[in-house]
Amino acid sequence: MKEGIAVASPAEWIEGARLRTLPLALAPIVAGSVAAAELHSFRPLRAVLALLVAFFLQVGVNYANDYSDGVKGTDEGRVGPMRLVGSGAASPKAVKFAAFLCFGLAVCSGVLLVALANQWWFLAVGASALFAAWGYTGGKRPYGYMGLGDVFVFIYFGLVATLGTLFTQTNQLTLTGWVGAGAVGLISCALLMANNVRDIPTDSESGKLTLAVRLGDRAARITYAVEMILAILLCTVLVPQNPWFALIFVLVGPTVYSCVTVLSGRTGKDLIPVLKQAGIVALAYSLLMGLAVFLGNFNSLS
Repeated sequence: MKEGIAVASPAEWIEGARLRTLPLALAPIVAGSVAAAELHSFRPLRAVLALLVAFFLQVGVNYANDYSDGVKGTDEGRVGPMRLVGSGAASPKAVKFAAFLCFGLAVCSGVLLVALANQWWFLAVGASALFAAWGYTGGKRPYGYMGLGDVFVFIYFGLVATLGTLFTQTNQLTLTGWVGAGAVGLISCALLMANNVRDIPTDSESGKLTLAVRLGDRAARITYAVEMILAILLCTVLVPQNPWFALIFVLVGPTVYSCVTVLSGRTGKDLIPVLKQAGIVALAYSLLMGLAVFLGNFNSLS
């Protein structure tokens, strides 16, 4: 990290926020809201608040990872988007403040959501999400350095975000909600796996034992493909109740393409497009679920 006073430009702060990851923040909210709409219980204001929680948590996590990896030195020589701390564009203190500011805004949005839903016990779920967000690379024993990041990503980016959105709108859980949560969670894990495959060389040297490092390069790439394909296949569970859910199979093409890219042994910057593709597939999956529900309801009325 560079010495002296670092003052990042607005453009650098935006790049450091890694806005390309935001489709993953939006996807579970869309999936949960679609499941609520299927029950004719969609609550727009609650959906917007859930989206704000997801948005601020995602950006907060990105800044927190930037800070923690930067001060630990694990970002040195890493390929990928600019790191504010690692590049010296911003001081660790400033990036840490930005992370906690985002977490604070997520808390404010979450409290409003919980109050509207009158589900105060959900504050405990929100608190656990905050600890998970910081603990990924922060603290003395970051779980992301022990190969547990994928587990927490599946739980919070898949199950909690999707089912939480559904429950705060309907006070119940449905099969559509569970399938959406599982699919988004699997794609989120796949994106993390591709990211960590790219970083295996630098993570191995710095002692960051991600699941990709523990599995090894080839097994990690196969895991990516399995997670992406399973996510697509999950929609078959919903087809018997609404054949329009088969629309999700239009994502087979881009999914197979990304899997081939990863399995072909691409490294470094050549894997960066895969991260964007996975995020787009997750969001498209949720939107296609919404289209399926709309068409299913339309047919039932005609």
